[in-house]
Amino acid sequence: MERSPSAPGTRFVERRIKRKGLRPRVAASIIAVVWLIAIVVFGIVERLVDPDSFDSVWLAMWWATQTVTTVGYGDVVPSQTAGQLVATILMVGGLSLFAVITGMITSVFVTRAQSESRSEGQDAVSGRLDHLATELEVVRSQLATLVDDRAPGSPPS
Repeated sequence: MERSPSAPGTRFVERRIKRKGLRPRVAASIIAVVWLIAIVVFGIVERLVDPDSFDSVWLAMWWATQTVTTVGYGDVVPSQTAGQLVATILMVGGLSLFAVITGMITSVFVTRAQSESRSEGQDAVSGRLDHLATELEVVRSQLATLVDDRAPGSPPS
C-alpha cells in the first residue's frame, strides 16, 4: 500500500509523535496552531462572503477570534446567510476546542495523581482488591470449616 505524500508540517508532527508520543502539551499546541490558522482563514472567508458587515479582513479576524473563543461581544455580526454558516462552524469548533483542551488538562491531572499514588504505594484500587481477596479467603475457609463439620448423611440445618 503506497502512502500519498503529505505536507512537511504533517510529516514533522508524525515523526515527533512516533519519537516521543503525543503529550498533552504537544496536542494542545497543535490544536492552538490549527485554530489560529482557522481564525485567519475564516476571517478572510467571512470578509469575502459578507463584505457589508466586515469592512476589513482585520475586523473579520477579530470577529472570528471572538466567535471561536465563544466570547462574542456582538460588536460585529454576519448579516448574510453564508456568513452565518461560517459563524456556526466557528462556534461549534470553538466549543469543541475547549472541550478537548479541558479533557486533556483533566487527563494530565488524573494521570499525574495516579502515578504519584502508585509511587507512594497508595494505589487505592490495588489496595481495595487486596482487601477483598483477603476477605474472600476468610469466607472460603469458613465455608470449608462448615462443610467439614457437618456429619455425613445428616440433613442440612
